[in-house]
Amino acid sequence: MPRRRPLRLFVTLLAFATSAVHAEPFPQPSAPDPRAFALMAWGETRSEAADLQGMRDAGLNITGFCAPADVARVRAAGLACLLRDPKLSAYDWAHPPADAEALRDAAAFAKVAGDRTVLGVLLNDEPQSADMAAIGAVARRVREAAPGRIPFVNLFPYREFKNDWYEDYETYVRRLVDTIQPGVISFDNYALTQAGMGDEFYSNLAIVRRVALEKHLPFWACIQSVAHFGYRIPADETLHLQVYSALAHGARGIEYYTYYTPERGNYRLAAIDGFGHRTPTWDVLRRINEEVHALAPTLLRLRSTGVFHFPDTPRQGAHLSESKLVRSITMSKDEDEFTPPSVAARFLTGEFVDEAGRAYLMIVNKDLTYSFKFEIEFRRPVGALQRVSPYTGAEEQFEGEQNWLAPGGGILIRVD
Repeated sequence: MPRRRPLRLFVTLLAFATSAVHAEPFPQPSAPDPRAFALMAWGETRSEAADLQGMRDAGLNITGFCAPADVARVRAAGLACLLRDPKLSAYDWAHPPADAEALRDAAAFAKVAGDRTVLGVLLNDEPQSADMAAIGAVARRVREAAPGRIPFVNLFPYREFKNDWYEDYETYVRRLVDTIQPGVISFDNYALTQAGMGDEFYSNLAIVRRVALEKHLPFWACIQSVAHFGYRIPADETLHLQVYSALAHGARGIEYYTYYTPERGNYRLAAIDGFGHRTPTWDVLRRINEEVHALAPTLLRLRSTGVFHFPDTPRQGAHLSESKLVRSITMSKDEDEFTPPSVAARFLTGEFVDEAGRAYLMIVNKDLTYSFKFEIEFRRPVGALQRVSPYTGAEEQFEGEQNWLAPGGGILIRVD
């Protein structure tokens, strides 16, 4: 019969294990100003106080599309919204309004938009190219009547097949900017299936980033946060991959489609289910948003200088060999203890500079199953690396186990 280990040894080991863990939770970082960095629940706003508080607890700063009667409640909850206007948001763009009607409706919107809670007004979701001129004429009246408010339009996703939505995606994005002048580029792209993440997600980010940098505009990425059709159930790794990929491209906003589970078809496991209960997705969404809260003060000081992929490169993307900062990133399998020999790491890197010319690097693990340990080789001599903590936002020495990336995970590093 084996001898029992003394209880005091167990207690000693337990004390040692717990001593290696941060004893107290980190204080929750403050949400960024939604005008600087948006964290939005895509869809209609529910105006009950408990619902609005739940959104704020989840780390959101924009409720979604609110009715004029809901603005005061949204303001009281410390949130912002985009208005779903009874007139401006309901136009049939195949039969656009006369200019006099648009003038009158824009003036009525301006009265509501006097409240800073209202960031802008929804004009259209996923317009075809043919609709842009009519939307642009109304958007001009909105900008005149309510300066500083967003005439909000969300674009179709990039797809690698011929469709009737647009003739060419980059031309489509440029038409939004030049014709509608929305002040922010917003698009959706849902590409997560059981097979993994489709490359069109990264291609979409690459095109929008390119236009946004050229036009000096922020962009918001609307990502997949509810299972539906043939799309994958949301999880820690799928939400992290989408958010960190967008951040690595320089996004200044994340929109979650959806926060409330639509009560139709096979929609399931958004943050709030059809009965009003929080699902496991709510907890993941909250954790990711708090990471963004911590990173946002640094990200908002950075300018994107490049995005690179390895080993495979999506259309519109660039290979790591084109980077002027990084020579290589080796994803070690830690002596093959945790990953099968057939598994090869896939990742992307976002490169940035701050106002002082200092370089930053965001590395994202594109694998949705395996964690990887990584080593970076730079093209020039560098000093000590500093990791920007996703818990506190403070810089700390990059050392120890910080060179591990979870599935879909990302890390922001300052390069001296």
